Amino acid sequence: MNRSGYIVLLIAAIAGVSVAVLFAGCGSSGGRAGGADSASSPSCLPASLEHSAALPETNVDVSPEPETDTANPDTQISFLGTSAANIREVSAAGSKSGEHEGHMSGYSQGDGASFIPDKPFAAGERVLVRAVIDEPSGAKPVSFAFHVDTPYSTAHVTEFPNPQAAPADYQSFATLPGVQAPILTVTVPDRDPAAGDILTTNGPGPGQYGPLIYTPQGRLVWFEKLSGGEAAEDLNEQTYEGQRDLTWWKGRVLSLGFGQGEDVVMNSHYQTVATVRGGNGLRADLHDFQIGPRDTAYITAFNPIRCNLVSVKGARDGTITDTAVQEIDMKTGLVRWEWHSLDHVAAEESETEAPSTATPWDWFHINSIDPEPDGNIFISARSTWAGYQLEAGTGKILWRLGGLKSSFKMGPGTETAWQHDGRILADGEVTFFDDGSNPPIHSQSRGVRIKLDFQTHEARLAAVYAHASPPLLSASQGNMQTLADGSSVVGYGGLPEISEYSEDGALLFDAHEPFDMAFYRAFRYAWSARPADPPAVLASLNDTGEETIVHASWNGATEVASWRVLAGKQAGSLAVQTTMPASGFESSTTLPKRYSYIAVQALDSKGQALATSPTVKVISYAASLASAGGSQ
Repeated sequence: MNRSGYIVLLIAAIAGVSVAVLFAGCGSSGGRAGGADSASSPSCLPASLEHSAALPETNVDVSPEPETDTANPDTQISFLGTSAANIREVSAAGSKSGEHEGHMSGYSQGDGASFIPDKPFAAGERVLVRAVIDEPSGAKPVSFAFHVDTPYSTAHVTEFPNPQAAPADYQSFATLPGVQAPILTVTVPDRDPAAGDILTTNGPGPGQYGPLIYTPQGRLVWFEKLSGGEAAEDLNEQTYEGQRDLTWWKGRVLSLGFGQGEDVVMNSHYQTVATVRGGNGLRADLHDFQIGPRDTAYITAFNPIRCNLVSVKGARDGTITDTAVQEIDMKTGLVRWEWHSLDHVAAEESETEAPSTATPWDWFHINSIDPEPDGNIFISARSTWAGYQLEAGTGKILWRLGGLKSSFKMGPGTETAWQHDGRILADGEVTFFDDGSNPPIHSQSRGVRIKLDFQTHEARLAAVYAHASPPLLSASQGNMQTLADGSSVVGYGGLPEISEYSEDGALLFDAHEPFDMAFYRAFRYAWSARPADPPAVLASLNDTGEETIVHASWNGATEVASWRVLAGKQAGSLAVQTTMPASGFESSTTLPKRYSYIAVQALDSKGQALATSPTVKVISYAASLASAGGSQ
């Protein structure tokens, strides 16, 4: 099963307890492998991988897939491919729970509907679904069945630790009390300013969590500090309802190596315009969130289920982490389509070994989704070292790239290990961030571009982008972004370095967060934003009480060139005192007089006022010292 005993032993030793590995059901059925007894987990490894979501003799695809063993007890039943009016007389009956009442709810796209049961199905039962589909040729009675998994509760699973960051690793601001934003250090000045700002996150690990935007010079533009143990991952820019918006994930990052949370869409005013949650009883995972056409979203979801793993030399009372792709209607929250790794890829293809205990086996570990213009979907799986092209609708695997059953002969340098972020470019080439670790398989991590020949079924290495000095070997996370001009942005993930390379490999930009921190991905975009919240201002007297010190900032603003400072003895009678340049995230100046009230106006490069802060009372010098700093 595995290519190296060393791989197996080390993975087993560190799985679930180290940040390095982070991003790294069933009932009775004659069609499934393995048996079950009173001391066993249910069988869930399928005897056949010939699953398809297509209903024969119709244009409809359904979820859960017929004969799957991975349906969650809280699943809805999705019919995709015809109008809701053409789906009639839907019924669902569980072998244990009996007939299920429910209602139909249509997708906002007008191409299907979900049957929402009034109560969950029973773990381990077989469910028979019947319906009538009105086809152009006439009414078509259909039926299919699926099995319900036995979920493994994650309620007791801890999150990754979040210790205080070292003081040298973060920056604080008078106008954002309590914020400790990670420092971005630029080591190679930017040679591609058109590529734009740096979008990334911090965590899990030390320091405050939240999405981050920096200029290419390393100046902070935006940081949204999260609280309550929530982490942020995968800050990106995507199109939603015709506008370029920020998208990111927030939630809990479990020590098992996946997330439970929700995906967020924010406009250029940093207002949340959409929230995407997982369906069918699953929560949105951190690994990918892609907005497709017609207000649909593709998300990853991880689902640990009880599973007898004796057939793969694992525990009889075992647990396996099944992974899913869900297509969500962003307007209604309904699951339009769902794909599960266990239905289509053999567990024996994993490069990790099934544990001998009930510890969940992260055998597949999906970490990216790339929807294609033709409707097909390309995904990457860390634990099988492979990418998979899925057929639109049916979910069948059209071809594999890499892994133990590659559809292509892998040319020199094309094989990846523990890779992330598989994407198909417009010219058909495939890109990955190839971690090459954990444990180490390659000497350094790299971004790779692979050319596929579908006639000879050969894969050839087209380009490699790697950090030369020093070489970097990232144990987890990471991404590769291909820009419109052919340049490539590589985020090294567990080693929080971001580099941009020209098409011929020249280093155009290089920067990093503190190396005891981590980010999941890093991107470059020409981001432009004007926050809905007003600018922030803090004013205090100096130590003699004869001068007034003013600090101003506007978290997330990209257009501020200078600040106009207004001051006075009364809140209602402020006058302009000076204008100061915007020297960084926070700008400061000293007025040579004692004032009682202060406000500031953010000005653009033409001197036009963008926004005005609230008027604040000037505090004493002692009070300013007390408010300085802040805790995590």
